[in-house]
Amino acid sequence: MPFENKRGNKGLSFTQMGIEDNNMRNGRGLSDQWADSVVVRPRTTERSITVHKRLVLGFAISILTLIIVTVIAVLLSIRFEECAGESSSRAGNGSNAKFNGSRDGNGNHKDEETQPWRHHRLPASLRPRHYDLRLAVYMDNFTFSGEVNIEFECVYTTKFIVLHMDGLELEKVAVYSDNKKPGVMRIHRQFHYPANQVYVIALHRELKPMRTYKVNITFEAQIENELLGFFRSSYMLHGERRYMAVTQFSPTHARKAFPCFDEPVYKATFRVILRHDASYLSLSNMPVEASISDDDGWVTNHFARTPRMSTYYLAWAVCNFTYRETITDSGVVVRLYARPNAVQSGAGDYALHITKRLLQFYEDYFKVKYSLPKLDLLAVPKHPYAAMENWGLSVFVEQKILLDPEVSSFSYQMELTMVVVHEICHQWFGDLVTPVWWEDVWLKEGFAHFFEYVGTDFLFPKWNMEKQRFLTDVLHEVMLLDGLASSHPISQEVYEAVDIDRVFDWIAYKKGAALIRMLANVMGEQVFQRGLNDYLMTHMYSNAARDDLWNKLTEAMQNEGKDINIKEVMDHWTLQMGYPVVTISKNDSLDHSVTVTQEHFIYDQDAKIRDPDLFNKSFQWQIPLTLATGNSTHRSPEAIIWLSNKTETHKVGRMDEDTWLLGNINQTGYFRVNYDLHNWRLLIEQLMTNPEIISVGNRAGLIDDVFNLARAGYLPQNVPLQIICYLPQEREFLPWHAASRSLYQLDKLLDRTEDYNLFSDFVLKQVASKYHKMGWPSALTDGSILQTSYQIEELQREVIMLACSFGNKQCHRQAVSLISDWISSNKNRIPPNVRDIVYCTGVSLMDEDVWEFIWMKFHSSTAISEKKVLLEALTCSDNGFLLNRLLNLSLSSDLVPDQDVIDVIIHVGRNPHGRQLAWRYFREKWDVLNSRETKIYKQSLLFIYKNVTKMFLGCEVTAYFLK
Repeated sequence: MPFENKRGNKGLSFTQMGIEDNNMRNGRGLSDQWADSVVVRPRTTERSITVHKRLVLGFAISILTLIIVTVIAVLLSIRFEECAGESSSRAGNGSNAKFNGSRDGNGNHKDEETQPWRHHRLPASLRPRHYDLRLAVYMDNFTFSGEVNIEFECVYTTKFIVLHMDGLELEKVAVYSDNKKPGVMRIHRQFHYPANQVYVIALHRELKPMRTYKVNITFEAQIENELLGFFRSSYMLHGERRYMAVTQFSPTHARKAFPCFDEPVYKATFRVILRHDASYLSLSNMPVEASISDDDGWVTNHFARTPRMSTYYLAWAVCNFTYRETITDSGVVVRLYARPNAVQSGAGDYALHITKRLLQFYEDYFKVKYSLPKLDLLAVPKHPYAAMENWGLSVFVEQKILLDPEVSSFSYQMELTMVVVHEICHQWFGDLVTPVWWEDVWLKEGFAHFFEYVGTDFLFPKWNMEKQRFLTDVLHEVMLLDGLASSHPISQEVYEAVDIDRVFDWIAYKKGAALIRMLANVMGEQVFQRGLNDYLMTHMYSNAARDDLWNKLTEAMQNEGKDINIKEVMDHWTLQMGYPVVTISKNDSLDHSVTVTQEHFIYDQDAKIRDPDLFNKSFQWQIPLTLATGNSTHRSPEAIIWLSNKTETHKVGRMDEDTWLLGNINQTGYFRVNYDLHNWRLLIEQLMTNPEIISVGNRAGLIDDVFNLARAGYLPQNVPLQIICYLPQEREFLPWHAASRSLYQLDKLLDRTEDYNLFSDFVLKQVASKYHKMGWPSALTDGSILQTSYQIEELQREVIMLACSFGNKQCHRQAVSLISDWISSNKNRIPPNVRDIVYCTGVSLMDEDVWEFIWMKFHSSTAISEKKVLLEALTCSDNGFLLNRLLNLSLSSDLVPDQDVIDVIIHVGRNPHGRQLAWRYFREKWDVLNSRETKIYKQSLLFIYKNVTKMFLGCEVTAYFLK
């Protein structure tokens, strides 16, 4: 029987429905009270009775009495069921072991079967095997109708089929047996339980273990404007607004597009069929097997069957895009789809080129072939995230994949490169092997973030990302957060769907990457690679937990004759919050020994007093401490010490009064290192006289450690200012970058205090000589920019930014001159790599006309990277009126992309002149922000709270969110 949507258009069904349950429409809106009391009872037949009139009266009285008694009994039964439901719900919120037990067969399935829809996770009674999904997509009124046929296996006896569903209007439901007696199974009741976003089908007879069944459901829904589930987006082409529709199912939004078992562990195969107007094209995870054109101007695309995968990696899109393609040496077809004008301009060519190379790199590194015949990269105007790694159909917001080399800075190119590297890694860590549950989301995000740097090094070896930029951009960044009293373990217990979004934070991504890097350095690259290969091969097309990874890495070490229990080591790092500070002190004895201690590093030392139960725990780690000694001319080879106790003594070789100690060589470990003041003095002297004796990674690490140790009270405040006095001699980018990050934090703390002028003068003194020596990027006679090496270009940019930020007059004059030349000639000769600095400096120093000019250029620019820089520059104004105007325009004008509105608020908040303005605006517009693109805005606002605003607006923000 064909299914119809509200428009009356017909689609084709997978099966001819043998029965339509008339209770469906009545059952959809049943109350929780009814749901509590549902039980399966046989129907009784009615009988006709003819009696004498007197007997009729007596019989009626008897019936009335029976009804009253029955009502009382039912009410008592309902109340009993409610109590049972509450009890089972509380039981479901117990320990993590119990919570996960129902997934692996160790849970109490009798309790689970009582009211399975009340549990926060699906019952383990059923396991999906295959989905046939057919959708008809109506782009003219943004609706879709669908039919899903789910083949599943019964694991434990049950009368209930519990599926995830959210926002769908169900039409028909039928359940079939595929066993010895095939046919339609009788449905007793069905209802939606919105509290857990599930739909419940109660059957008359039980489903039996080891047997397979099918459930067939037809449904309708809206293609929402909310950026989750199956949503729509729009863009302008030749002055006309065009629309497209695409999916975003991670982490729990496949249920918005079709009824399904929407948890990562329930992997199945999928066959997708999309029917739509022939003026559009459609994409999905797999290639099109057949395309059938209909006489009515519609087309039906049949996509190939997927491998076993989780629901949140399923994807499809309907759009008017065009593409360019390339083919890897192993035959994988790689295509980049985008707006026709973007494809024609070549804006997607860079991402397409590096994707081809990356697929080959990952296949060689992991020794596991890419599993699908194609990989599509889809650039969309709106998306809730930078990108999503759907298997075979990765979706990117345009800003993170389209590149105009003529106007894009190096930093923009680097950011785009790393996003692509990250998503391609997910085709293995995530798509092929998926974490069992969201508590270990770092298993995929940490690996992908780590390989951003390894993979980028493969593409551009001279960038030296893993050994250098990783330190400042990942390690130092996440240690700022993980040193807060509000931090949390990297593996977090997740019980409810509402808790899932919170695990996607910098701790999961950046700490996960830092711990993986530490582990890779301890194991050695080849052993680490073999362990990853074994892990991927063992769990491909399936799920894995952290212990599965630890076991494979331990086996790899044992095969090399190294008896290290990786689980025993790493559980300390993943199951407790924070990280240690290791203090190394020379002993006065003549045996050349040192005392090494560890303690939990935390910025707010008073937190240990306020919350002794939390911080007086015996935080302890197994620490792979690498250690070297040195003097003015020589540094010894590094040695490794495994620090397992709070305090240990170790011999480290010959030392005299002038020998310094250096720990955590190249900053491969996830911890800070402190020394006695005498050793700090020796290290500072070494940096002042011959800094290159110490590696560039350790020079950056010393700067970051010393500033943060002083901030937390472990060192006097003058030590970090002493160490940066060596910077005029520093020729490498990385230590300058580490220093500037620390100096900008001090700048925000000291801004508008009586000591600020002293501080800024001190910084400018350290910067002046390097600024004069390096100057600005040189222009050739034709106006193009003379290209330099990456390291020199980045160092030059860093020094210019410091000089302009702290008020160097020559830097200000140069920025104003470049802006004035652009305005007068209407030709932008500003080097792309410093445009953000020049734009921001010009807007902050010059009059309102410059702000208007930048706003006009933001309107007219078609280059996505340029629009992003221009928009951020508008937030640099010292004029409160202009900042307030920008905030209002960001919400009221279509010119500011939705995904950039939150960025505007963040950047205004970073501006000292806009800090309180942004916070006030944020509170006043909370209702608007909270209702606009609801889910993405809530996630973005939570991100502001967790990772940005509290660093700039202080305790008032925290109090506001805690209300």
